[in-house]
Amino acid sequence: MSMASGRRSGMEGPVFSPLTPEALAGLREAVGAGNVITEADSLEPYGRDEFSLPDIRRLPEAVVRPKTTAEVAAVLRLANAGGIPVTPRGGATGLCGGCVPVRGGIVLSLERMNRIVEIDSRNQMAVLEAGVTLLEFEKAVAEAGFDFPPHPGEESAMIGGMIATNAGGSRAVKYGVIRNYVRGLEVVTAAGDVLRLGGKLIKSSTGYSLLHLFIGSEGTLGVITRAVIQFRAKPALTRSLVIPFDDLDEAVETVSLFFERGTVPLALEFVPLDVLRITEEHLLRTWPTHAGAVHLFIVVDADDEAEMDRASQALAETALERGALDVFIADTPAKQDNVLAIRSKIYEAFKAQTVEILDICVPRSEVAGHVKRVREIAARHGLWLPTFGHAGDGNVHTHIMKARYGDGRLVPMAEAEWRSTMDKVREEIFADGLARGGVISGEHGIGLVKKPYLEESLSPGQVELMRGIKRVFDPRGILNPGKIFD
Repeated sequence: MSMASGRRSGMEGPVFSPLTPEALAGLREAVGAGNVITEADSLEPYGRDEFSLPDIRRLPEAVVRPKTTAEVAAVLRLANAGGIPVTPRGGATGLCGGCVPVRGGIVLSLERMNRIVEIDSRNQMAVLEAGVTLLEFEKAVAEAGFDFPPHPGEESAMIGGMIATNAGGSRAVKYGVIRNYVRGLEVVTAAGDVLRLGGKLIKSSTGYSLLHLFIGSEGTLGVITRAVIQFRAKPALTRSLVIPFDDLDEAVETVSLFFERGTVPLALEFVPLDVLRITEEHLLRTWPTHAGAVHLFIVVDADDEAEMDRASQALAETALERGALDVFIADTPAKQDNVLAIRSKIYEAFKAQTVEILDICVPRSEVAGHVKRVREIAARHGLWLPTFGHAGDGNVHTHIMKARYGDGRLVPMAEAEWRSTMDKVREEIFADGLARGGVISGEHGIGLVKKPYLEESLSPGQVELMRGIKRVFDPRGILNPGKIFD
């Protein structure tokens, strides 16, 4: 089946009811009149996420901002009884339209549910509400002397949204994604029932794991209101390495060799030099080297200097053996802050000229082949498709751009030009990732934008099982309708 065939329209699904004056009165009674927003100007920010194109934006009929789980339950009972769609919303940092209210209705914003209830050092567990941001949580954990490894990159992301999308980030190569740290959840179902799943537990073999079913469900099965999150001891030291190569194959083959020889970094990424140059110019900062064509960016953690030196030396020797041009070590806080700042702001430098960021994940050994294929697609369509990503876990980010790269700068394209190729380019890139044993999303989720491709990515049996699960948890289909599948 071609990537373009057999797709369902993004607007199919159940027939919903509009918000009536009686329903609005019920919402105001549930959460307080000041926390029900209906003015058009105030609704506009709640009709979008970080996906760049305005095409998918939709205004809700109302934004409801509960403060407690009981208020969330009251809202959902009212919505379910009236057949009113509800779109849960966290920090809206997603990149695939996951919190866009495509059916109108209610946007259920969890921004006021922002308490860190407990930092339990004895169990190394935190209890926090869904609206706590990653920045707030990391700060609280650090002040207690601990560390929370997952770092999707956008610190304004909220914990509930991170769990709902199973967020990843560059550190997943060594310490895993958010799923590996969620030990308990409080979830409100479409019917308004409150489920309390898991707890401060490392192990459980007690029935089906409903806990893990909600992780990555993108708000389609229930609304996450509270979580128990594990953290860990803080590493004593971190160090960054920048290793330039002339050839992508050499760089990626080196990554495989690192793992074969038993050295697992905290983060391990590949970034082409042109991407780094644009980010440098945007930030007015300087990357350690402009040698070669593609750089490995590596972060190593260790408990003492001897362990750090052994790991750094092993990585450097392996890289030089495989053709690296040099090894640059950011061994002072200032140097490390500089390279981390440049790497973390790549998207910011590209954002104004980006149509979409893909997040295909392939086996590590397929990264180089996939990137070469992306370059072939770019050349055939006369585009520039900057591609970089997490070499250690195979998560590759290709930017579909509305600009070209020339003379060291971005040159905007006419809208008609990039729009005419956008869908075809996305299809070809997805097809190559799937052919290599990959998936169309490693960390951003499916949401609205990738929904047309899900049925070509998974078997019909898998998708039908997912639909069946959705029907069990949400028989009327009110929760985040129009997302993942119809």
